Amino acid sequence: MGDIGLPASIPPVVVSSETSPPPPPPAKNKLFLGTFIHSKTLGLLEYLHKTAVAVNSLGTVVAISPDTDLTTAQTVLLPQLGWSPDTTDITTAKPNQFFFPGFIDTHLHASQYPNAGLFGNSTLLDWLNTYTFPLEASLSELSKAKKVYSRVIAKTLSHGTTTAAYYATIDVAATNLLADLCLASGQRALIGRVCMDQLGPSYYLDESPGESITKTKQCIEHVLQQDPKMELITPVITPRFAPACSAPLMTQLGQLAKETNLPIQTHISENKNEIALVGRLFPDAGGSYAEVYDTFGLLTPKTILAHAVHLTDKEADLVRERGSKVSHCPCSNSAIASGAARVRWLLDKGIEVGLGTDVSGGYSVSVLEAARQAVLVSRHVCMDEGRSGEEREKLSVEELVGLCEVDSDEEGEEEGNVDVFGWESWEERVAKWVYNGDDRNTKKVWVRGRLVHERR
Repeated sequence: MGDIGLPASIPPVVVSSETSPPPPPPAKNKLFLGTFIHSKTLGLLEYLHKTAVAVNSLGTVVAISPDTDLTTAQTVLLPQLGWSPDTTDITTAKPNQFFFPGFIDTHLHASQYPNAGLFGNSTLLDWLNTYTFPLEASLSELSKAKKVYSRVIAKTLSHGTTTAAYYATIDVAATNLLADLCLASGQRALIGRVCMDQLGPSYYLDESPGESITKTKQCIEHVLQQDPKMELITPVITPRFAPACSAPLMTQLGQLAKETNLPIQTHISENKNEIALVGRLFPDAGGSYAEVYDTFGLLTPKTILAHAVHLTDKEADLVRERGSKVSHCPCSNSAIASGAARVRWLLDKGIEVGLGTDVSGGYSVSVLEAARQAVLVSRHVCMDEGRSGEEREKLSVEELVGLCEVDSDEEGEEEGNVDVFGWESWEERVAKWVYNGDDRNTKKVWVRGRLVHERR
C-alpha cells in the first residue's frame, strides 16, 4: 500500500492490562535451499529449482543464488556473504516441498473468529444483529479477547497467512491487545479499531463522532509506541461501513486519514438491502456507495474495500480513478447470500484485487479456501445467462495464486493432504495444492526471517 506516514498529534493511549509474551531473541542469518515458486505477474508463476535464498538477521533477502545445493552454499555462497555455517540456520526442502510467499488476508474480523461457520439463514443486516454485535461487544472482557485473538493469530499463521488486515472491536483496550499479540507472535498485521456511531445496538456504539475519533487516535498511538517504524503492525482507519457511521464521523475519519496518511479499510456494496440503506442515509453524497466514501475523503490509494459485489460501472471507474483496492471475499459472499463478485470485470477495469477470508461471514481463515471458492464463483459468473466473455470470466490457478500472494515471506509446503504420485509436473503439483491443500501442508512459516509457525 505504499509508504505510510506517522501521525503527529495523538491523545494519550489506553494500554491493555493483559500482558503479552516477551519479544523473541535476536534472529540468526538464514539460508533456504530448494524449489521456490512465486507470482511474477498476475497469472504467471515462476519456478526456481535448486535455488538458495539467503535472509539476514534483520529479515532481509540479501542473496538469491540459482543452481545451488547445500555443498555449493556452504563452500561458495556463505563465504561470499561472510557467514559461517555454524551460525546460520539452514532449511532444505524435500523433493515434494517448495517455498512460497506468505499469504495476505485482506479482510478478516479477528473479533468474530468464534462465530466462524455460524450464519444460519441470515443475510447481512440480520446476521450482524444476531451473531456479530453481541460477540464483538463481549470482547471488552480482556481475558476473553486474549483467548480469541491468540487463537485466530495462531490459526491464520498455521495456514500460511503472514499478513492480515484485521478488524478488532470498538473497544480500545481489546484493539490494543490484538496489536500486542500480533507483534509478539511475529505476524504482520493491519490493526483497525472499528468505528460506528449509528445503526447498531445501544450497547455497542461510539457515543459520538468525537469519542470515536479520540478512541481511534488512542489505538493509533498504541501501535506506534509498540512498533514505531510499523515493521510488523500498522494502524488502519476503520469505519465499519457507511450505514454504521454518521456523516460527521465519516468527515472526521476522512480528515484523520489525510492527516496521518494511514491506510483505510471498510466494506462496500456487499448486499442489495445495504446499498439501498446507504442511498437513504446519504441522499446528498453523490447517489452511490462509492461516491459516499469519496465525498468524505475515504476513497484513497490506501483504501481496502471489502466485497464490491454490486458495484456499478460508474462506481468501479471511480474506485479505479482513486486507486482504491478491492478485497474479494467469496466464502462470505456465498455464505450470507450477498452475491457473486465479478472479479474478471474488476481486473479488466484496472482495479487491484486481493483475497479476504472475511471471517466470520466466511467460514474459514484459510486463504487457500478463499482461492478455491473464488474460482468456483468465477465459473458461476461465467455460467450466468447473458454473461459475455464466458471463458475470460473464469479465474485460472495461476491468477488465484497471484491474488493470494503479495507478501515477501516464505512458507514451506509438503504433500500432506495432497496425494502426489511422482509423475506430476510442478504446475500440476501447485494445482493440486491449491484445490486440495490445507494447514497440514504448511510445514513452516517465516516472517521477516523469524520462524512463526512449525507443524510438528
